[in-house]
Amino acid sequence: MKTFKLYILFAVLITGSLCFSQSKKANELYQNRAYVEAAEIFVKLPKTAANLEKLGDCYYYNSEFESAYKAYKQVFDSKADSNDLTEDFYFKYFDVLKGIKNYKEADKISTIHLNNPLNTDSFKSLLKRIIPYEYELKSLTGDVGGSNFGVGLYGKKIVFSSTKNLKNPNYQWNGKPYLDLYEATVTMGDAMALDSIESFNKKINTSKQHESNAVFTKDGKTMYFSRNLKKRVDLDSTKIAVVSIFKAELVDGEWTNVSPVPFSSETYSTMHPALNNDETKLYFSSDMPSTLGSFDIFYVDIIGGTSFGEPVNLGDNINTEHREQFPFVATDSTLYFASNGKPGFGGLDVFSSRVNPDTNELLDALNLGESVNSEKDDFAFVVVDSSNTGYISSNRFGVDNIYTFKRIENERRYYIEGLVTDKVTGEILPNTTVTLFDKDGNVIAEQLVGKDGRYKLITKPNQKYSVEGFQPKYIPQVEFFDTNDKGNIEFNIELEIESYKDAEEIVTDDDEGNTYIELENIYFDFAKWDIKAQAAKTLDVLVALLRKYPRMEIQLGAHTDSRASYEFNMDLSEKRARATLEYMVQNGISRSRLTSKGFGETKPLVPCGENCTETEYSINRRCEFIILR
Repeated sequence: MKTFKLYILFAVLITGSLCFSQSKKANELYQNRAYVEAAEIFVKLPKTAANLEKLGDCYYYNSEFESAYKAYKQVFDSKADSNDLTEDFYFKYFDVLKGIKNYKEADKISTIHLNNPLNTDSFKSLLKRIIPYEYELKSLTGDVGGSNFGVGLYGKKIVFSSTKNLKNPNYQWNGKPYLDLYEATVTMGDAMALDSIESFNKKINTSKQHESNAVFTKDGKTMYFSRNLKKRVDLDSTKIAVVSIFKAELVDGEWTNVSPVPFSSETYSTMHPALNNDETKLYFSSDMPSTLGSFDIFYVDIIGGTSFGEPVNLGDNINTEHREQFPFVATDSTLYFASNGKPGFGGLDVFSSRVNPDTNELLDALNLGESVNSEKDDFAFVVVDSSNTGYISSNRFGVDNIYTFKRIENERRYYIEGLVTDKVTGEILPNTTVTLFDKDGNVIAEQLVGKDGRYKLITKPNQKYSVEGFQPKYIPQVEFFDTNDKGNIEFNIELEIESYKDAEEIVTDDDEGNTYIELENIYFDFAKWDIKAQAAKTLDVLVALLRKYPRMEIQLGAHTDSRASYEFNMDLSEKRARATLEYMVQNGISRSRLTSKGFGETKPLVPCGENCTETEYSINRRCEFIILR
């Protein structure tokens, strides 16, 4: 019996030791980013949250989203209520949910756990309305074999990256051969295809380093490309394979002077070079210390064709705390790039941004839509500017491949919309006039809002506008805004307008619903209508108020007492009202904003008839200022 117990104990110890050994090996492979081998071990280890998360990571970093989801889901189900999960985990889980097109659950994770409310259905609907083009894609490298991506235009040829060379050793990260550059001719027509595929150049391609993403100057004499350094850097106990941009020059038909650009480093990556049209700037992606998060898009000035300025981060209109990579600059200066940090459909999506001509800054980026972006990685967008065609890389069917595209103009529909309410009470204000003005103050559109208080006005992209809400007896509110390629995403403007009576103490309402300005009474000499000095001081307060509110219009009403005939009093009141109006005009108030009316003795404040005291007569002998609008 003792022997059996010892055997059991020994078996448990052996099993535990083997488990510990396998766990240690899996973690070492994981730390060194040998994700394929690491996954093979993690899948056999105990299903702890730590092991499952790392297993999910191994699949995630190789874009195997279905497998990553199964692992992450178990972690989420076991830990979601414990506050033990990190923001990094929630982002990866959110990303794989999009990667399997479970957008409803992805929206929940983003809204609840990433503090970024999303509604993908609404986002899709918006993009269909505002994207500039629809895209028709056809596979170009489906028959080439291996993984293929990243087109560079090289005269009449293209240069792309591929793992098709099976003689190359395998890369630990994904278990595939190292990347080389290849050149090929594209046969044009309805069925575009690759012809005469050849390894690019022995001076450029190496056997145990990746070469990818080549870009060439127009004269074909200079190229920039990405290559990982042989030396792996130890950062935070992890061996990192750093990627750098290399420059090469064509001298006497040979590529020579192959060396990393001076702004590269052994401690961070620079990759995915792209030139602007006049070849004065080199754009690239990097995780250098000045990024907003993971990889950002930068540029450097090319000085004299031989030296470079300091890297400039393109800022948060382009970059996020996640990955921005694969820039391309078209001849019209439109920047295209890939990101998994901006609203999209899963993995990397392609975005575009244009330069604001007034500020010379890049506008907020626009997702190019579902016809080009899938739930997987879509990247390395290149447009051939002589036609509406180009190339894009994608692993939408499991393996990186290059696709040609034809783009078709989409009739875009932009608008600004919002709600009009009372600033103080919050009540909806029907019958408010909402007016849209261009940057020069010209009226573009106007709408009288209905019972729901909502307005919707058509706009155009990349313009300066102002919108005004105007309601009689309210202070008009004006909001200035710039549109961009994102349509109405940023322009749901709530117009909260304030009534004159809430803004000014001397404005009030009477029992009949009239809004009037309370001022000291204006006194006239008996049977006279000229403006006396004391009356002028009172009217100066009114002048100041009308200057403060240039849209205010008022009625100047004059009243008499009842000590003369009806006809005499009516005529006298008309003269006094007109005299008051003329004083206002002489002090700079437009006549079109003023109305004068004499009421004679018809509206006494004190209805005392023929038995009034002097005080009561003086109360009835007055001027009133009613706000019409």
